[in-house]
Amino acid sequence: MFQEITAENVIGYLQEKQHLNSEESASADALAWGVSNIVIRIHREFEADFVIKQSRKQLRTQAEWFSHLDRIWREWEVMQELEHLLPAGVVPRVLFEDRENYLFAMEAIDEHHQVWKAVLLDGKFDPKIARELGDYLSAIHRKSFLNAQYEARWGDWEIFDQLRIDPFYRFIVKAHPEIKIWVDDLIKDMSAHRLCLVLADFSPKNILITDRGIHLVDFETAHFGDPAFDLGFFLSHLLLKAVCFQQAGIACIELAESFWDQYIHHGSALPTGDLSRVSEMEEQELGLQTIRHLAACMLARVDGKSTVDYLTESMLLDQVRSFALSLIYDPPASIPQTTLRLKEMLNS
Repeated sequence: MFQEITAENVIGYLQEKQHLNSEESASADALAWGVSNIVIRIHREFEADFVIKQSRKQLRTQAEWFSHLDRIWREWEVMQELEHLLPAGVVPRVLFEDRENYLFAMEAIDEHHQVWKAVLLDGKFDPKIARELGDYLSAIHRKSFLNAQYEARWGDWEIFDQLRIDPFYRFIVKAHPEIKIWVDDLIKDMSAHRLCLVLADFSPKNILITDRGIHLVDFETAHFGDPAFDLGFFLSHLLLKAVCFQQAGIACIELAESFWDQYIHHGSALPTGDLSRVSEMEEQELGLQTIRHLAACMLARVDGKSTVDYLTESMLLDQVRSFALSLIYDPPASIPQTTLRLKEMLNS
């Protein structure tokens, strides 16, 4: 029978399952990771801390939002595979799982870590972090490019639809019915570009900074799909924060530019042929598709089911809508032209 784990009952649960000794001194704290799961840190006196993560069927949002509990096993699988695609320590190592209760345990990140979202909202914009993240996402996409085994394992889009396509893309049509055909075409094109492993939650709230470097968490929406979604989703977070800071946000836009430049020039997705030409074509085509996802994601974070918590003034929300809709009705020819357009808007 499914047992809902909380910070109050988790120690007893772990002792019962023999993951903690009954005589061991341990305590638990619930962590503020996202809206779709319960995440609890287990503090141990003499052994290394670890983290428990359990799925929740109903997500913690104002609008009703549900997803299957077994999405957690996609995350469990992807975390183990990412150990082979990224440097050691970037993704926490999985320790054990409980299939009956839809939970698993992973290594704990240093307790004194910083969440990159909070760092950005403090107005601290480090281009080194942006460049390193460009390297990491580039490595994930390129090393999984056209991987038939990955496609067979993670080609199902049900959870991605439940957690991203429906609450982000289809939902914004309620506020913007005039772009329904554009949204439908974007979803169709995304489905036609199933190319690599896509995280679909590569976000500042899932990027933790410690003295040892950058760590990534939260992979339940991962699937084999269109890399442009990851890129548009990530860039939307940076540009939304730029709007929050207005003219001071130009430095945050420059983070987006550093990230994009590092991602594109990290290497070619294709192993053969004229690599310089491939890189040029890849940048142009991927950039155009990324701009479409950027526009949809920015609209989704002000008019979707999961809105950002730092944009509350109507003037700022309208500015996001105006910029995103301009990308739809008058799309720029490249990512640099996109960021330039926002800089000009914030400076006007």
